[in-house]
Amino acid sequence: MLRTALTQAVLLGLASAQLQSGIYTHYPDCVNGPALLTSNLVCDTNATPYQRASAIINAMNITEKLANLLDVSYGSARLGLPPYEWWSEALHGVAGSPGVNFTSSGNYSYATSFPMPITFSSAFDDPSVQNIASVISTEARAYSNAARGGLDYFTPNINPFKDPRWGRGSETPGEDPLRIQGYVKNLLIGLEGTDDGYFNTSHSGYKKMIATCKHFAGYDLEDWDGYIRYGYDAEITTQDLAEYYLPPFQTCARDQNVASIMCSYNSVNSVPACANSYLQETILREHWGWTIDNNYITSDCNAISDIYYNHNYSVNNAAAAGLSLSNGMDTACIVANTGVMTDVNGSYYGGYVTEATITTALIRQYEALVIAGYFDPASSNPYRSIGWSSVNTPAAQTLARQAATEGTTLLKNTGLLPYKFTSQTKVAMIGMWANGTSQMQGGYSGPAPYLHSPLYAASQLGLSYNYANGPINQTTLTSNYSQNATAAAQNADVILFFGGIDWSVEAEAMDRYQIAWPGAQQALIAQLAALGKPMIVLQMGSMLDATPILSNNNISALVWVGYPGQDGGVAAFDILTGAVAPAGRLPVTMYPADYVNQVPMTNMSLRPGPGNPGRTYKWYNNAVLPFAYGLHYTTFKATFNGGPPGPGSPWSPPWNAPWSAKVRRGWGWGNWGPPNWGWTQPSQVAPGNGGLSSSYNIQSLLSSCTAAHPDLCAFPSVAISVQNAGQTTSDFVALVFSNTTAGPAPYPYKSLASYTRLHSVAAGQTVTASLNMTLGVLARRDDQGNQILYPGTYNLLLDVPTQATMSFQLTGQAAVLDQWPQPPANQTYDATINCPLYGQCKSAGQPVA
Repeated sequence: MLRTALTQAVLLGLASAQLQSGIYTHYPDCVNGPALLTSNLVCDTNATPYQRASAIINAMNITEKLANLLDVSYGSARLGLPPYEWWSEALHGVAGSPGVNFTSSGNYSYATSFPMPITFSSAFDDPSVQNIASVISTEARAYSNAARGGLDYFTPNINPFKDPRWGRGSETPGEDPLRIQGYVKNLLIGLEGTDDGYFNTSHSGYKKMIATCKHFAGYDLEDWDGYIRYGYDAEITTQDLAEYYLPPFQTCARDQNVASIMCSYNSVNSVPACANSYLQETILREHWGWTIDNNYITSDCNAISDIYYNHNYSVNNAAAAGLSLSNGMDTACIVANTGVMTDVNGSYYGGYVTEATITTALIRQYEALVIAGYFDPASSNPYRSIGWSSVNTPAAQTLARQAATEGTTLLKNTGLLPYKFTSQTKVAMIGMWANGTSQMQGGYSGPAPYLHSPLYAASQLGLSYNYANGPINQTTLTSNYSQNATAAAQNADVILFFGGIDWSVEAEAMDRYQIAWPGAQQALIAQLAALGKPMIVLQMGSMLDATPILSNNNISALVWVGYPGQDGGVAAFDILTGAVAPAGRLPVTMYPADYVNQVPMTNMSLRPGPGNPGRTYKWYNNAVLPFAYGLHYTTFKATFNGGPPGPGSPWSPPWNAPWSAKVRRGWGWGNWGPPNWGWTQPSQVAPGNGGLSSSYNIQSLLSSCTAAHPDLCAFPSVAISVQNAGQTTSDFVALVFSNTTAGPAPYPYKSLASYTRLHSVAAGQTVTASLNMTLGVLARRDDQGNQILYPGTYNLLLDVPTQATMSFQLTGQAAVLDQWPQPPANQTYDATINCPLYGQCKSAGQPVA
């Protein structure tokens, strides 16, 4: 065992030295390389990707195979296979990581820095998501071609953001599974460069880059109340797993054939995710058929050693590696200089894994590289010609700014916005974000070409302003902040407060305990509002309980900006001035501050129960502001066009279907109180203006379906009309929700059924659109995870707040759309039995609280 550990250390040391010099991104030379390479089938472009990958891996001896099982892969000098670093990052732009090497200045010293996913997801504009991803993959290819980046990237993060305290929630598209599915579908098209991810045996195309959907599965806790992600056991019912935690990964694997998936740090029902055969083999590869291209699973970094050191699941470190490889994981990522080694050598020499399993794992990895064109001549691959001139182009800069403005969400407006700034307007610019630069990027960022703060934007507009910094997370307001802010505001015509939180209080490995606005900021905002001047609050970072701001009559407007990226300050002023009309929608629920005292982070259940008021808009009905809420500078009126759902149309994904709805201009917050969001119980939905009821037979709907999977079968389309009844041209995000009392109790208040963004609806214009849905969005999951379409009454709810409703009947027999594979008996979890007190559940190696 000592010999194998030393051998591994020597090999990794040699590989690391070469990787640091940039050698790892040199492509293998199938023309002038060693004979053992040029004569190998891997260089034959007429062979299938599987045949080619198999040939190079089968030519390796066991020592070489073991040296390529980690993210720092040694390659094989004997075979002409260069070292390769599998760990690159590109969450919202090419980012700092072991696999990406930025220069200190000049070419390859930066990349376009888009808003964080939570911000550009709130635009509900999937074509824009695809465009952003296309820019990211183009720039990633430029870095790869210059020997400064890899071909695979650990992105996207698609874990649903169900708990507002989660430190990594801003990396995700939000809390709703359907929204995440639409986001990730379009993101993968842009990242990997193909609509369906499929490559036939002629290998006529290349994946633009290798994307990695993460973290599989049940991962949304970092470090909270003694529970740490490296050893946390997420106890999840089969129903919640199938209904909430896994649908985004189904889109990645089953529907988009993503090249790679990352297994997570945590356990799921007492089995570490990276050694979990039920997750990785039964669901991912067997049930979802994720085997088209021999796709591979990478571990999160150091997650394999955690199986031994933190989960206490294996007898030693070598056994942890063997368990993972034997149960579906293919390559282990490690964090350098931590003193912890993933012992893949020991896993083989100790008898914990067979060479055949290792060979399969490596073939899966290298087949992905084959599909990306790693072994092919540059002349045959158009992506190989991408260079520095394609990085941060004018079009990319425009897109980054547009993504920030599209995602910006108006939460309160008494009529002050849009504000007509003039050269004589005296502006007070106050708060920790007013001069924010790198903090606008959020996490997993690379060097940006520029960082345009709000102060920069104000100066570009020629505004006369006084600036005062503000507190970050102090619990009490210090006099220097108060005095400086008051001095800046006293002679101002308008006060702009840029506040919220940043990655100093929420980040990877750092969960929050509070979701209220920081106390010092609340106090300063109240002092400034008391001056009686027009005042606008711009909330940056993740969601906070804005009740004190919404209820303060002296605050005219509240705008959520999130993490807006390289042009965030300019984008904020685009919205403030009305150069761009806001149309974003909240991608998460705004919970009251006391929510953190009502349910622990460790409670993974979605449905309400003792000690759990419910999670997400589907199961929680006391929001300060609900999921998908957002105001406009105009008035939109939308109705269902009279009549029941019409004849079916050829299926298209529900996230691509255009609709609209109505939002009033500026909710009247003078007498503040939560408005009626239309979150009535399903049985209480009143008849709407959508026309008469109609019925559809379930068996007839299914018999006419030709979709690959029943959940993708089309439901008849619904027509709506949208009128811009105001004075301002504006985009509009249209959302349709459904609810029903069919199926098992309890019933969600509503569920997103479809959405789209309508662009540039002119003042006075009326547009019509057709709403497309699938049977899957109407179906429910039973306690065994089966997706079933039940007969009963279904209601469609248009917009937030609900502006129109319509109902229809489904008749016939209940039909199973997805027969969920059942977990082994020792991996099941029943919240009512295993966790009778809800939230005081036992986690791995820890006593009940």
